[in-house]
Amino acid sequence: MAKNVFTEENFAKLEEIIQKYKDTKGALIPVLNDAQKLFGCLPLEVQKKISKGLNIPMAEIYGVVTFYAQFSLEPKGEYTIGVCLGTACYVKGAQKIIDRIKKEINVEVGKTSPDGKFTLEATRCIGACGLAPVMTINEDVYGRLVEGDIPGILEKY
Repeated sequence: MAKNVFTEENFAKLEEIIQKYKDTKGALIPVLNDAQKLFGCLPLEVQKKISKGLNIPMAEIYGVVTFYAQFSLEPKGEYTIGVCLGTACYVKGAQKIIDRIKKEINVEVGKTSPDGKFTLEATRCIGACGLAPVMTINEDVYGRLVEGDIPGILEKY
């Protein structure tokens, strides 16, 4: 598993981030972005520190963190696998792709594999409908997938 990132040193860095943006209009999103880069996620402990430092209610911070897809309450794996479940991909077999991935790496949708390597997400249309069904792994895009493609693709990672 990943090393512990919730250290006193990182919380000191978070305090520096908060101070950097404290008097800036619209500081919350930049602080959340930097905090997520630092910790890999935004658990309540981190949100409370930001709430206190920016004098923004916890409810507002939690609302922003859970609204925007780029923020996560739990640590993500080294590789994020996104399988498109938009209409074109779904009709062309995206659910079978998800099922095969779940079987291959022992992970549920929205969770991270036990080894911390992969996070599996079901996404909405990514704009590659002509390649349906489509999967992304971090920045890499794979299209026109069939179940049998999955083991070989995952092996690369």
